[in-house]
Amino acid sequence: MLNVQRLKVLREVAARGSFSAAADALSYTQSAVSQAVARLEAETGVPLLERDRRGIRPTAAGAALVDHADGILSRMEAAEAEVAAIAGVRGGRLRMASFPTAGATLMPLAIATFRAAHPHVELSLVEGEPEEIVPRLRAGELDLVLVYEFHGVGERLGAGMRRFELLEDPMRVALPKGHLLAARDTVRLGELRDESWVQTSAATPYARYVVRSCHAAGFEPRVSFESDDFQTVQGLVAAGVGVALIPQLALASVREDVVIRPLHPRGPIRGVLAATPRGTAVMPAVATMVDVLRTAAARYEKAFD
Repeated sequence: MLNVQRLKVLREVAARGSFSAAADALSYTQSAVSQAVARLEAETGVPLLERDRRGIRPTAAGAALVDHADGILSRMEAAEAEVAAIAGVRGGRLRMASFPTAGATLMPLAIATFRAAHPHVELSLVEGEPEEIVPRLRAGELDLVLVYEFHGVGERLGAGMRRFELLEDPMRVALPKGHLLAARDTVRLGELRDESWVQTSAATPYARYVVRSCHAAGFEPRVSFESDDFQTVQGLVAAGVGVALIPQLALASVREDVVIRPLHPRGPIRGVLAATPRGTAVMPAVATMVDVLRTAAARYEKAFD
């Protein structure tokens, strides 16, 4: 029996004319795309793709299989939508993922609210950064993910996803309690140009965004320490070895020896959103959870007004 995910890969390669373009569209590695096509050719026993001067194109057998794949995948999507509509939120499962700070704040309340109203739906939750969980959503391993995007930069969710904006998560300045700026109501980012900095790992989108924000304020941050755990970041700030920008969602618990101040004028912000795959009807359980998440986000934002 032909594998559905490998049919999706073949269809994408045929449409885009290269393994690399298909890999980008699917958020796969190029090696994974090549392996999927090779497995599919082994299953069918015939070559499905060939190269010419214009790139990669399907063989006659490949073109026929792509035509059938379009119909098969469309029928499967329609069947999933119809079954979901019949089931409503009376049963089934909802597979979710979230980045850690939302997993510790928004998701517990949303899950408790959803479960109280719909106890027969099986819920699951895993954690990961957007670059880890979005590919799993595209691959059909998840039904809904919570991710963040940074305003004003090019790192976006990407095509093929349905997005539901939930809230804005502003960055706050974390200072040691005895810092000269701790007595101020607000802090300008440029006033921190001579400080040592604590931030997440340099390769993370969050760290890159902090650096961009500092560049926009006219300086290069001198990063002395890195940690992907915001409680550890707070600990380093409390010890007086640096300052940090921490998102509001990560400040549900603030140490007594750390002072949190807003930036003036309006500082960097990341947007928090829920995402589902585009191209299929939103399952009732997913739509219901999105509504629950919107309510939880509104309550959270109101608490920090």
